[in-house]
Amino acid sequence: MTTSSPGPPTPADGLLSAARRNLRELAQSLSHPSHPPTPPLAGSPRLWLRLLPYAVVLALTAVFVPVTIEVLTGDYGVSGGIAGALAVGQAAPLLMLAHRPLQAWWIVFAADLLGALVLLGRPEQPGTIWPWTSPAIVGYLFVLLALGLRESRRTVIGVWLATGAAGLLLHLIAPARSDGGALLLLVLGAVVLVIGAAVRERSEAQRRLVEQETISEAERAQRTLLEERTRIARELHDVVAHHMSVITVQADSAPYRISGLSEEARAEFTSIAAAARESLAEMRRLLSVLRSDGSRGELAPQPGLGRLQQLVEATVRAGLPAELSLAADVRGAVERGDVPQAVELSAYRIVQESLANVVRHAPGARTRVSVRAGDGHLTVLVVNDAARKPGSPLEAWGTGHGLVGMRERVRLTGGTLDTGPLPDGGFRVAARLPLPPSEPPPASLSPEEP
Repeated sequence: MTTSSPGPPTPADGLLSAARRNLRELAQSLSHPSHPPTPPLAGSPRLWLRLLPYAVVLALTAVFVPVTIEVLTGDYGVSGGIAGALAVGQAAPLLMLAHRPLQAWWIVFAADLLGALVLLGRPEQPGTIWPWTSPAIVGYLFVLLALGLRESRRTVIGVWLATGAAGLLLHLIAPARSDGGALLLLVLGAVVLVIGAAVRERSEAQRRLVEQETISEAERAQRTLLEERTRIARELHDVVAHHMSVITVQADSAPYRISGLSEEARAEFTSIAAAARESLAEMRRLLSVLRSDGSRGELAPQPGLGRLQQLVEATVRAGLPAELSLAADVRGAVERGDVPQAVELSAYRIVQESLANVVRHAPGARTRVSVRAGDGHLTVLVVNDAARKPGSPLEAWGTGHGLVGMRERVRLTGGTLDTGPLPDGGFRVAARLPLPPSEPPPASLSPEEP
């Protein structure tokens, strides 16, 4: 006995399989809502907007229940009890449109079908339509609008097809009673569903655009932070490399400058010089990683507090009225080398970024720069007045590099930064950078001491 093996699939089999799959997906979409049961405008900050969907569905129910009863009893001659039951089934589910429009559609759809069958058993009344009554058509359109605004495209298409199939079935049952009401609901329902779906897709596009802008802004802020940290690291490399070079030169030349050193001391200086050279090599490798994008570092020496006057003068020549107040104790500390080079560089960059922000956002504003030392801190204060021509900044918004760079520099030195607008429309930048404790002067020997 031989069995015949199944032949290769035909195009008809493929079409049949695709049709079954689409029907399963359609049934799935009609039985499972595509959104959580949260009403529209639930995230609005205003209370009246959050309450608006509830007020709308409550008003619809309050209107359609009595109107449906009146139409069924007055125009179609339905008894009061049956008319009340049909009205509750066709209009009361409108209360669910704010949360569960798909479940509301199932109830209204079944109630409308039941109402059509009830009316089919009644004598035909002149001037009436069948299979759907006027209140049923209008209420059903509101249900379709809620579905278009909340559900997926597949669900909307399934609802429209189910509506058309029900209307066609009723027309075939009683073609003499059908006078175009089913076709009217089908056409109006398509229009309402398209409008609702268009509004929903537009809202979804706007929401995704806002989310993308938020993500882009966060990425831009992170990129700005990394760029500023890289820039600061490059500058600090030059500062640290200078000190390490000095240590290397001093350790290498110590045996020649200091006489009478023991072999242990010479070996110690040699070890210090080797460690310093190795640290310099490691720092150069680190800097090559930071400059992996092909950028080249600045060859000029890093600026300090001694160049603040030149910076302010250049800003004045650019058209910004600015003045500098550099305390005498700060000048003396700089000349003696009591201010660490990293603190000098940070203070200079903070003033530079502050002046650049004034030029960009408040052109022509009078600006005052003050640098003072006291209580173990270097205080940098930059205050500008309101712009002379309000509403005409060179940049409507900044890239964020200025304030981000200031915060990173202050954090690096362990200081504090305070920035913010002033009541008169100006802006204030205040930074406190810690200074190392000053070394006490060596005590002089008294005449009695040998």
